[in-house]
Amino acid sequence: MANTASATKRNRQAQKRRARNVQVRTGVKTVVKRVREAIEKGDGAAAKAALKAAEKTIGKASSKGVVHKNAASRKIGRLAAAVAKLPAAK
Repeated sequence: MANTASATKRNRQAQKRRARNVQVRTGVKTVVKRVREAIEKGDGAAAKAALKAAEKTIGKASSKGVVHKNAASRKIGRLAAAVAKLPAAK
């Protein structure tokens, strides 16, 4: 339990940030899952569209510091490489 007013405030801030970070991380997982599902179906057009949305979401999470910039770059790169392998994506 926080003993001072500043510690209480810090606790409130941490709770807010945690809730926001969890929401952002969940969003990243969702868009990555959509791209992977489109890749598994072999639907190049849907995979490309999902990749575009994923890049935006992952980039935003990275800029907010929820996901490390190198991890975000790695995720986007691997998804893009997988989409590029699809025949209809070219």
